Amino acid sequence: MLVVGRCNPSADPVTGRAEVPDATKLLTTVRKAIAYTRGTPGLRGRVVHLVDASDVLAVGDLHGNIGNFQRILKLADLTNNPHRHIVMQELIHGNFRYADGTDKSHQAVDLWCALKCQYPSRVHFLPGNHELAQRTNRLIAKGDLDLNANFLDGVRAAYGPRADEIYTAYLELFAAAPLAVRTPNRVFLSHSLPPAATLDKLDLSGLEQDSDGTNDGDPHGLVYALVWGRDVSAQSAAAFLQAVDADLLITGHIPCEQGFAVPNDRQLILDCLGSPAACCLVPAVGPISHADLINRVQFL
Repeated sequence: MLVVGRCNPSADPVTGRAEVPDATKLLTTVRKAIAYTRGTPGLRGRVVHLVDASDVLAVGDLHGNIGNFQRILKLADLTNNPHRHIVMQELIHGNFRYADGTDKSHQAVDLWCALKCQYPSRVHFLPGNHELAQRTNRLIAKGDLDLNANFLDGVRAAYGPRADEIYTAYLELFAAAPLAVRTPNRVFLSHSLPPAATLDKLDLSGLEQDSDGTNDGDPHGLVYALVWGRDVSAQSAAAFLQAVDADLLITGHIPCEQGFAVPNDRQLILDCLGSPAACCLVPAVGPISHADLINRVQFL
């Protein structure tokens, strides 16, 4: 069973407030997850080149959906599949709220950190535009709701006096997390991809270089383009894959009514926010085609 501190998040039936782990133990877990993230085998700069992997369960945007998180863990069955990796992305800013309206998606971050500590070399997290916005304090809103502020309010309501320490650790995790994962058989996983028109202005070799993340919030920079881009044309996918020396692309970022989408002949988009939610169990070795990716899509 996956445990964070003393318990998994679950709602109190009276107050609506989640039962949360002990703040001190949680802070230790998050800090260990940061250290494990930085020490992930195969990490080069900001790309994880999978090591000792037979397959990888690629997951779409979660946005705090704990039910889908738990279904993913059951499907992955990491304990009984010792060479399987899992790639999750965009954990925060969802539709799940405490009774006072504050965002409870930090619970997904807590659970991911516990999972990373349990399987340090096989569990990966790709931050998306929502984590980047949270970390760089760039306004991101839904209607009149400031998602960044609501996320912080949820953390403070849950963790009280230790909340600011935990929040700071979350931001450190978002900065430490890789921007892409690639398999030995040339499948590239990232949150999104830059528009084709910007590729000649971006130095994609920077993905393989160490960075302190200082310039990640630059709207004209590589990281911003990689997590905010919405150009899913065949031209864009082909140009991006050529630039990163890969054959196939798996992304999230774009909501999919059917849980997944196939916008071109090189790319698969996955979405795990709601229902239906889709993931893809991808072989990490051996030949694989775009049709193979589509045939390996599974629903939670």
